[in-house]
Amino acid sequence: MPVELNCDMGESFGLYKMGDDEGIMPYISQANVACGFHGSDPNHMRRTVELAQKHGVKVGAHFSLPDLPGFGRREMKIDREEMANIIIYQIGALKGFLDAAGVPLAHLKPHGALYGMAARIDHIAHAVADAAEVYKVPVLGLAGTLHEKIYGERGVGFQAEFFADLEYDDNGGLIITREHDAVDPAFAASRAVEAVRDGKIASINGKPLQVRAETICIHSDTPNAVDIARAVQKAVGEFEVA
Repeated sequence: MPVELNCDMGESFGLYKMGDDEGIMPYISQANVACGFHGSDPNHMRRTVELAQKHGVKVGAHFSLPDLPGFGRREMKIDREEMANIIIYQIGALKGFLDAAGVPLAHLKPHGALYGMAARIDHIAHAVADAAEVYKVPVLGLAGTLHEKIYGERGVGFQAEFFADLEYDDNGGLIITREHDAVDPAFAASRAVEAVRDGKIASINGKPLQVRAETICIHSDTPNAVDIARAVQKAVGEFEVA
């Protein structure tokens, strides 16, 4: 199975620009487009869909908790039905622009705090699966968590995701910060290759962790994201050819 390279995109809002979507898009195969609840708006959604279409990149919905001021990186208490409705609403907004461009919805990916909540909170993972059943596309998530367990039990497609530009704690959880610092592209590339080739990386404290990497994520708001994307694409591509 070829390894995908994905990026969270379209996260600008109004006149405020977040990330270099134009610079990153040539190096990825999956664009996770923000749907308005943590970033983006109708104009940015449309432009990002058209940019992905221009580069032949698959488009997925990157939905969030309703937390625009906090960029979706703060947890909230929401029950399953409301959470599913919030997710379906966001996907529907992006789906309109996809339909207008003649581009299919390829996948789903929770954003930020919602991603972490769905990995460990039963009713939140089920809410994501409820939405995935409506749109019948796979969900990107962490292997060995409720992402994989519940989506699998529900018959929802699942793609195991590895994060090239984030650290992992000793339990295999992501260390998510409000802002991302620059990451050494060579380090990100070598970790991506380790994840694909060996299924193992080191935690932030050096503990060996088991991982799966069917798709590798790079965040567009990392300051040197284009350099990271270029390095990871080259390293993983060379490994696959070899």
